[in-house]
Amino acid sequence: MSTTTLRTVPRLGPVLARAQVPAAAAALLLSAFLLFSVQPLFTKMVLPRLGGSPATWSVALVVFQALLLGGYLYAHLLARRLKPRTALGLHLGLMLAAALCLPIGLPAGWGAPPEENQALWLVGLFVTAVGLPFFALSANGPLLQAWFARSGHARAGDPYFLYAASNIGSFAALVAYPLLIEPVLPLRAQADLWLAGFVLLGLLILASGLASSAPGPVDGPREGTARAVPASAAPGWRRRGAWIGLALVPSALLVSVTAHISTDVAAAPLLWVVPLALFLLTFVIAFRDGMGRPGRTLLRLQVWGTALALASFVVGPGLWGGLALHLGLFFVSALICHATLYHLRPAPDRLTEFYVCVSLGGVLGGIACGLVAPLVFPRVVEYPLLIVAALACRPGFVSGGARPWLAAVAPLALAGVAAAAVMVLAGTLLGVAALPQILALAGAGLLAASGRDPHRLAVAGGLALAACLALMRSDDAVSLRSFFGIHRIAETPDGQMRLLMHGTTLHGAMRLANPDGTRAEGLPEPLVYYTQEGAIGTAIRSVRAARGGSLGAVAVVGLGTGSLACHRAGNEAWRFYEIDPEVSRIARDPARFRFLSACGPDMPVVLGDARLTLAEAPGGLGLLMIDAFSSDAIPAHLLTREALALYLAKLAPGGVLALHITNRHLDLARILARVGAEFGLTTLVARESFPFDPVRFRAATTVAVLARDPADLGALRTDPAWERIAPERERRPWTDDFSNILQAMADKRAAPRRSDD
Repeated sequence: MSTTTLRTVPRLGPVLARAQVPAAAAALLLSAFLLFSVQPLFTKMVLPRLGGSPATWSVALVVFQALLLGGYLYAHLLARRLKPRTALGLHLGLMLAAALCLPIGLPAGWGAPPEENQALWLVGLFVTAVGLPFFALSANGPLLQAWFARSGHARAGDPYFLYAASNIGSFAALVAYPLLIEPVLPLRAQADLWLAGFVLLGLLILASGLASSAPGPVDGPREGTARAVPASAAPGWRRRGAWIGLALVPSALLVSVTAHISTDVAAAPLLWVVPLALFLLTFVIAFRDGMGRPGRTLLRLQVWGTALALASFVVGPGLWGGLALHLGLFFVSALICHATLYHLRPAPDRLTEFYVCVSLGGVLGGIACGLVAPLVFPRVVEYPLLIVAALACRPGFVSGGARPWLAAVAPLALAGVAAAAVMVLAGTLLGVAALPQILALAGAGLLAASGRDPHRLAVAGGLALAACLALMRSDDAVSLRSFFGIHRIAETPDGQMRLLMHGTTLHGAMRLANPDGTRAEGLPEPLVYYTQEGAIGTAIRSVRAARGGSLGAVAVVGLGTGSLACHRAGNEAWRFYEIDPEVSRIARDPARFRFLSACGPDMPVVLGDARLTLAEAPGGLGLLMIDAFSSDAIPAHLLTREALALYLAKLAPGGVLALHITNRHLDLARILARVGAEFGLTTLVARESFPFDPVRFRAATTVAVLARDPADLGALRTDPAWERIAPERERRPWTDDFSNILQAMADKRAAPRRSDD
């Protein structure tokens, strides 16, 4: 829209002026809704390209934060350099250019991701596909607030209340997408609906911009069209640094607490929604009208929560206690950071600069935890660092110069020495095994006793953190971190088993010693889900027998410890496909696990996402085993109609597809049967139900097999342990365009309970 056109609108001045707050609030709410809904929408689109790693969410978060920073810088320049009507015309032009990039979709020319540096590949894909629309949306928050600040409205002197509307829109998108949008609409319909919302947003921005520049009385007289805002003093770099730091810490905490609870407490579908929702809620609370500094109760809760959280790294509080503790502490710490940030907000004419600093802090925090920490720390070490750093976000922390710091160090140093003496004495009386717990509790107690003075609190927090990190380093388990998560290699207390853990999920085990204490020798025995007598072993033997005693060519998606390699018989040609290079290194190292070196030294391991690597692989498979669903974050793109079409194209005549679908939170049997019905497949499922066997080290397993002809399944057809699953035609089959994780969760609740669930 040209400036000439805009000049014809003042005749509607009084009407538009009354619409300022509703128009601005509606535009901000819709803009934030679109911002937060595009993130899961596009991330789901790239799953077939990259896989379903939780790290994808971390990288996506960092990319969107960086685009948000760019949008805030653009808004800052527009607000500082251009008149509102000129800026409105330019911004609407940008919105129009962004609309030409819609609807959202994968850009042409982006093939398979590289085996290494997948984070950079994903960054490039996100920027190319959704960069311009997201950039345009990002500018709306500070830009609309800056225009409102110049409007002469009765509330223009403190426009920060409008930020609450933005965060409510973000919260609404966060809840609506997994509960209402994803289960109902395919991706293409979601993209079309998003485009319609983008067009509506353009109209709301036009209305809001015109209302903010319209003459007419609003809650009091305004003269003419002058909107000059008196220039306030420029903030110093110390104040800017405070803005950045107060935004950095909670942003980094958001990423790290999500990684911590999904890795060390409980992994569950949609668990990432909870900390992000709490993060947005703290913004809504902190930026409401009349919010003052954090109160004493809130500050005390943070101190005690930090003390308990540090102690919990040694003295585990259990599943629900751990979730409540860490999520509660995150909420309190983020609220303190954001309330302090609101208290330090500048005058309205410095609003856009303030939001640039806030966005910069968010980007730095996201990059530190989403990209840098996985490369630097073998565990989620950044989480205890950040919960202590959050103590520095309390009011009064940086005041008073050096004297308060010197006053704080001396008494706490003496207290630390006393605690060390008590620890040595208690360790002598209670045994060396109790030292970690004693040290953690001593450090946490020291922290809790220093809650009033911020400088003393900082020193105590540093001492408690040092104790916590020392204990984490003393853990005997080997921890290896990659783009796809943290892998822990540990031994059982009796020294008989070596385990591979990914978060809280056991991915395999190898026997080191027999029950009588003698060293385990010979070929390693598949354990846990992969025992010879278990459902997986039974399926392999039955299909082999149905094919005349040999499976021929076999492909296995998902390597783990390589346990399945020891199910090979004769001259069968087995090949593994694995998305995580770190897992391949673990399984190939005979000093850690011997399955591959002993049973399949000639078995190749192909790195990359299975959808892409299988497409380039030779066919003629007698058995295709998909062993990628035992984790609690499933790669849904391996269960779609397009995925099954690929699998069937790689199977030989009479070949069988087997899927290991053991999962604590999801039941995939009926979903598989429905997708298989699209190709006329027969689906059998075995659901084992028995307590974990600590002697045989065997776990109950759920396995599905699909075949074109039931005869290809051999003895499984008449085995009472295997149930034929009739497809439910009223269900919508999963495709690359549609999947419904809530459906799988509901199926799990309806399925027969296993004794180890």
